[in-house]
Formats: sequence, C-alpha cells, structure tokens
Amino acid sequence: MTVPPFRLTRALLVSAGMLIVAAAWFGVGLIRETPSALGWLTLLVAVPLAAATSWRASADGRTYWRYASVGIVLIGLGAGSNAYDYFSGSQYGQHISSLTAGVYVSGLVAFVLGLLRIPGARRARMEWIRFGLDIATVIVTVLTFTWHLAYRRWEQWLGGGLADSAALLIVLAAGFICVFAFVKVAFTGTGPIDRRALHLLALTGAVGAGGGSLAPLLDDRPYLNTAHVLLPATCLCLTLAADRQLRATRVGHPLPRPPMQRLSLMPYAAVVATGGLLLSSAAGRTTDMLVVAIGAVSVAVLVATRQFVALRDNARLLDDLDARQRELAHQAGHDALTGLANRTVITERIAEALGDDPSDVSVALIDLDDFKAINDDLGHAVGDELLTAVGLTIAEPLPAGCVAARLGGDEYALLLRGDAGQILTALAADLRRPVHAGGHELVVEASIGVAPAREGDTADELMRRADVAMYEAKGQGKGRQVTYDPAMDQRSAEQSRLAADLRIALDTDQLHLLYQPIVEMPGGELFGVETLVRWTHPVRGPIGPAVFIPAAERTGLIVPLGAWILEESCRQAVRWRNELGAAAPQTVTVNVSARQLREAGFAEEVADVLARTGLPPEVLTVEVTETAVFDGGTALTELRAIAGLGVKIALDDFGTGHSSLGLLRTCPADVLKVDKSFVDDVTEGGQQAVVVAALIGICEGMGLRAVAEGVETAEQAAELQRLGYRYAQGFYYGRPMPAAAYTPAGRVAA
Repeated sequence: MTVPPFRLTRALLVSAGMLIVAAAWFGVGLIRETPSALGWLTLLVAVPLAAATSWRASADGRTYWRYASVGIVLIGLGAGSNAYDYFSGSQYGQHISSLTAGVYVSGLVAFVLGLLRIPGARRARMEWIRFGLDIATVIVTVLTFTWHLAYRRWEQWLGGGLADSAALLIVLAAGFICVFAFVKVAFTGTGPIDRRALHLLALTGAVGAGGGSLAPLLDDRPYLNTAHVLLPATCLCLTLAADRQLRATRVGHPLPRPPMQRLSLMPYAAVVATGGLLLSSAAGRTTDMLVVAIGAVSVAVLVATRQFVALRDNARLLDDLDARQRELAHQAGHDALTGLANRTVITERIAEALGDDPSDVSVALIDLDDFKAINDDLGHAVGDELLTAVGLTIAEPLPAGCVAARLGGDEYALLLRGDAGQILTALAADLRRPVHAGGHELVVEASIGVAPAREGDTADELMRRADVAMYEAKGQGKGRQVTYDPAMDQRSAEQSRLAADLRIALDTDQLHLLYQPIVEMPGGELFGVETLVRWTHPVRGPIGPAVFIPAAERTGLIVPLGAWILEESCRQAVRWRNELGAAAPQTVTVNVSARQLREAGFAEEVADVLARTGLPPEVLTVEVTETAVFDGGTALTELRAIAGLGVKIALDDFGTGHSSLGLLRTCPADVLKVDKSFVDDVTEGGQQAVVVAALIGICEGMGLRAVAEGVETAEQAAELQRLGYRYAQGFYYGRPMPAAAYTPAGRVAA
C-alpha cells in the first residue's frame, strides 16, 4: 500500500506562514535595524503547532515522536529565555545566559534520546567501517566550513565573560552532537518509521542545531538573532516530518523496510565542497599556492570520480540482485492474486502480537457465502476479480497494527488489535456494498468467525478457534458474525465424529428411507409420498436428521448423501409402479439441499438417475427451500434444467423466507408447500389463517398445487378443506413409514 499523497493541512499552512513572516522580517533586519519583538512572536505559534503535530504522530505507540515533541517545547522555552535575556538587557545580540543555554541543551538532549530509540539497521562490520568513514568526512567538512565562516571571529565576539563563553561552547557542542545523531539515524534508521519522515527529522536537527553555529556572523546586528528564522524553520521541518508519518500510519500496514543505501553521495559532496573552499581561500594568496591548490583539488576530484563510477556500477548490480531477492521473498509471503499476506505471514504476525499483549488481540476468519456459484455462473476470471476487490475492501480500512491475509479460495483472515467488534461491524457494512468485477455489480455476504485471544494462546490455536466460530456462523445462515465460545468445540468435535461415522454409514447400509404420505382431501386417498432419510448407528442407535444433516452440510457429505437418497427413491418408485400399478403413489418427493443445487451438472445427475431407474420424469418431484434458490445463480439454473426434464419442482417451507412472492415469478415451481407454522393456528383465525387463505388464492391463480404441511388434527384438516386446500400431509394422515407399509389397495397399511 502506498502512502496517501501530500495535502496542505492547516497545521502545515500556518507553520509555513510563520516561517515566511520570520524570514521576511529577518531579511529586512539584514538591511536596516528593525524591532526585535516580531522575530520572537512568531515562535509563540510555530513551536506549539509543531509540538502538537509531533505528539499526534506518536498515537500508535512510536514514542520517539513524543521525545521530539518535548524537545521542541524545551527549545521554545529556551527561545523565551533568550528573548528575556535580550529585553531585560542582561545579554545582547547572539550572547545567551547559562540558564538559556541549559534549556536549549535539554531540548537537544530530548531530541537525541528520541532518535536513539529508533531501531537501526543491522550491518556487517565492513558496512560499519564505511559508515564511520562517511560520518567522519561529514564532520570534518562541517568543522572546516564553520571555522572558516564563524569560529575564527571568536576572540572579538566572546567578550561577555567566561560564563557567556562557556554557555556558547555548550550549545555549539550539543549542536554538533545532535547533527551527528541525526546523520547516524539518517544512515542507519529503518524500523517502523517512514523513510521520508526520517529524512525530514534529520533536516530538522541539521537546521536547528547546525544553524546555531552561524551566530557569530550576526554579532554586528545585536537586534537580530539566528533563532528568529532558524526556529520557525525547525518547527516547519518537524511538522512536515510528523505529517508524513501520520499519512504513512493511515495506510494500516507495516511500512516496508527500505533497501540498504549502497552508494553514499555525502563523502563526494564533502570533497567537492572542501575543494571549493580551498580554491576560494587560495585565490587571494600567491600564484604558486593557487596552482598547488588547483592541482590538489583536481586530483582529488578525479580520484573521487573514478571511485564513484566504479561503485555506482557495483551498486546497480547489487540492487538488481536485491530486487530479485525481495520479489522472491514477497512472493513467498504473499498471496499472488490479491497481494495480501498468506497463512505463513499472518501466523507469524499473530505470534508476535500475542507476545506483546494478548488481551489486545483477536483473529477473524471470513468466508464468502455462495462464492462457488459466482465462479460457476460468471467464470473464474470474474471470481478472481471479486476476490481481489474483496481483499482490498478488507485490508484498506484496517487500523495500524492489523493485518489482512488470504488463506486460499474465498477465505480470508484478519489479525485485529483493539476493538475487534467495532472494526468488524464497519467491515461487514463495507462488504455489503456492491462490488464491481468483470463488468458485473456483485453483492456478497460473508460468514465471519471471531476468536479473542487469551493468556497462553498460540497462533495456531487462535486460528483454529476462529475457524470453529466461522463454521458456526455459516451454520446459522448467510451474512452472520459469531464470536467463539468453548461450547462450540464440543459441537464441532461432535459434528466431525458424526461426519466420519456418516461416511462409513453410506458404505455399510446403516441408512434407510421412510416415506410420509401426501393425501388428497377430503377422503385421505394416497396421492404421493415424501422421502425422509433415517440413520441407525451401530453403537448410538437411531440418530435424527436434525442432528446429522447439519454435519453433512458442513463437511460436504450432503452431496453423496443426497445422491444416494435420490437414486434409492427413484428405484422404490419404480418398484411401487410395478407392484401396485394404478395404486402406486403418483409422485415421489425428494428433498434436495442448496449445496447439491450449487453443484454445476446436478440436473445431468438427475437425468442419469431417471435413465438408469426407468422412472418417468413426471413422477419425481424435487423439493427445495426458497432460500436455496433466492439468490439465483447456479441453483436457479440447475432447477430450471431439472424442470426442463419434466420433473416437478416443489417449494418447501413457503412463506417463511424473505421474498417468497417474488420468487414465484422466477422459480419454475409446480407445487407450493405451506409451512407448518401457518397451519398450526389455522383454526384460531387471526393473521395465520389470513396467510393460509391468501396462499391458496395465489396457488389457484398461478396454477400451482398447494400442499398443507404439518396437519395434525381433524379440525385443521376441516378448516384447510373449507379454505380450498386439496392436498395435505402430516401426522393426522400418517407418519413416515417404510416402503412395505404401502398396500395394493392404495391406502397406507394400519
């Protein structure tokens, strides 16, 4: 992720304005004498502003910005003491008291302490030797220029006594120490600070401390002080540095470690600058000295140029090698499609976070609902674009310290710091917005499992618990968010055991089918049956479908289980037709899960079963829930293909979903099964009776067969008949029974 572009904030605008005013007033003072008050007044605005911006940059735990904030405040107080010295008459011009010097030095010390807290890069011994030589070159050059410009005038300038002289020497010495510290950080500092912010910090120190050494040059203008322009400049540099860090922090990802600088321009710049100074000094001397100086400078420049060219070529080769290594390292730790971290990286980040403060850590797993349908309907190219867009949606708004990863397929993981609930609530709202992928506007929902960390947790354990919570969310329906609870482990383990046993049951004849009659009213003649699966475990005995069907759904066993039920039901229907003739059930209804419908080619599987068994298509009724086909996609495509075979389609639990009436216009339904929750209270009037009456009217108007489910009393049957219902099923007419219970007389055996 890139750092957001530079924007001129109010703080930067005001800080720059103070520098412009101070510089303009200082420039006027160089020409003629001016009142000194305005030069000090600009600091009343510039210093607090820089301190506040720097303090804001420390909000994510980077304490060196707090040291910088404290340092600029102390330097501002030193400027106040300096102004008091001037206006009280105790000092004049660039001379300062011991108290003022002490305050200035304390501010510089705060800066240095903050800089020393910035992590430095690890370097080999030879790299440190080269670094030391570079630093020595810079310091010698600075000292040479300082001597030439200012220090040679000390004898006439240091006339204020021993105390004033000592104070000046302390400040200048501290200034050089500060310059050295900033150069050190600029060369070696990396860590969590933005690289450009680091350069601006180095400039802050160079302007603030190094510029103070030019004070003797203004000794003939006692109404001026270098602090008038250097301190506003220092404040602006610090404000720019803190603003850059704030923008980098908003990205929400660890800042990349910059490559090591293989070729430093500082020594070459020092050679050129010192050579220029030597030529300038020799120009006023003898011709012999000038010629020698020109020769010495020329040789130094030629040698430096030759070395620079050789080092530049070596640096280019090493940079190419490093770039390739970084690319390989990035590929090893990041998902190729989305650019997010992969499982290995986020596991490492979770382990690191747990080592810091487990109470602040949570892990969330995100799984897109019905992603397979999008892949099947629109193609893998659109699916890949969707995965990439969702990855950006997940990663971009994350606060600092959080990490997003793609684990594979349509599953993502998040390392969260702080208030996980607030972060995920905002994320869920973002995910519900339409996503543009491959020319389509797609709306996705996601199941999210959250696992807060506890003392002693490992990264793998935290990921496992988040996975358990995510599957719990998927089991509760689409678009859910569930937080891990220890009870989920027991349910998950139970479902895993059930799934393993169910896989064995499919191969060892532990499963059997029962058939519940669907009758014609009012006489109760057998019209059809609905197939229901039952499981008799060899150890645990009978296990109800409400227990093992969710385990089959979660593990994907529902697909082979459903295929077995479909084949066995069709074979039994053929046997009934051969044995019972006209008394055989006219229709056999088989429940099909949403998971089966999302399997591309399911309609072909139905056609193959009909061909193998010889069952006429119109005898088979495929029963689906309205939620299975509400989202359209592969499920609705397969259902239409099944209807095209001549198979009847029944909508189960009708009236309990979120868009039942609209679904009737798109789904190729032949049968509408009215949910038991409406039938239960049909004899008591009220809203339930109104819904039941309305549904029979809709079915008659649309040419659908209405079947009332869950009829348990004669009163319910009579009221349904009065409302116009002609088909029903429920315990009043018969419980689910084995195939042998159906007799040639066309009625259910007693």
